[in-house]
Amino acid sequence: MSLREAMLYEKLPEKKVQCNICGRRCKVPKGKVGYCRVKRNDGGKLYSLVYSKICSAHVDPIGKKPLSHFNPGSLVMSIATIGCNFRCQFCDNWVISQEKKVKGSNLPSEKVVKAAKNNECQGISYTYTEPTIFFEYAYDTARIAHNQGLFNTFVTNGYMTPEAIQTIAPYLDAATVDFKGGGRPEFYKKFSAVPSVEPIYNSLKEMKKLNIHVEITNLVVPKIGDSMEEIHELASWVKNKLGSNTPFHLLRFHPNYQLNEIPSTQIKTLEKAYETAQGVGLNYVYIGNVPGHRYENTYCPKCNTLLIKRFSFEILRWHLTRDKNCPECGQRIDIKGKFHPSGFSYPQAII
Repeated sequence: MSLREAMLYEKLPEKKVQCNICGRRCKVPKGKVGYCRVKRNDGGKLYSLVYSKICSAHVDPIGKKPLSHFNPGSLVMSIATIGCNFRCQFCDNWVISQEKKVKGSNLPSEKVVKAAKNNECQGISYTYTEPTIFFEYAYDTARIAHNQGLFNTFVTNGYMTPEAIQTIAPYLDAATVDFKGGGRPEFYKKFSAVPSVEPIYNSLKEMKKLNIHVEITNLVVPKIGDSMEEIHELASWVKNKLGSNTPFHLLRFHPNYQLNEIPSTQIKTLEKAYETAQGVGLNYVYIGNVPGHRYENTYCPKCNTLLIKRFSFEILRWHLTRDKNCPECGQRIDIKGKFHPSGFSYPQAII
């Protein structure tokens, strides 16, 4: 299989190139790869090394992303390739995200879309690693998917350029943007090797401007990333820049990869974080990775009626009017798309 020339790069003197997809904007010398390890400069041209080289493909419930206010109950074909532009010491998927050798199974975009439709999915999610680093593959797949009536979602660290978002926007319907440790710059530098968090905030503002549905997650890491002051600050930014109806998910940390000596987040810490974010004025705050907790559910922001009861990724009860209003007080509930009651809660492997 031939390599795919990268999108959104510029040529520099001495056959160097600059990648303009990721917020790092790597300047890559001839014969070298970028920070993501999957873009290489061959003779003054930048190429994707992972185009169509899929490392994971599953059918997932959309709640796994998590997306709670976008086509709830729907199924998505979830795909990923090797690589990432972060070096998170706590990564759940480090086996594939931090893999240095380029490998994977050939699955062209047309076959991804066909597999999605054959498995009765309503959309495709680019996830597990970082879709920014397999942008060309995601772009081509998303375009075909849209033409065949499927939606597209990114699960992303948000570290991409405005140009990249503008390019994918016609085909990207929703994005889950994952924060870590309250978005604190020092946390990102120390535990994810990220020099600046500004590209993430700029990406979110661009997504908002281009009408991409956005949901925010924040990984609450005990001792090093569980400050209520920082959660308050992040929640306030989300409310002021993205709107009070933006879903805000507070995720429980479990020890993994290089941070395996830090304990799981205490439930009481997550509940305090929930109250902090809700106190800022966000209408839809959730706790994640705690199956069965009452804060997995959606409540009416006006009268507090239980509207959507969940257990992990599964919707147990849907209590909204046909127009997606609260049946008790008539409050409009901000959900994009429609409820798909035929979804299931357990992933199925495709490859």
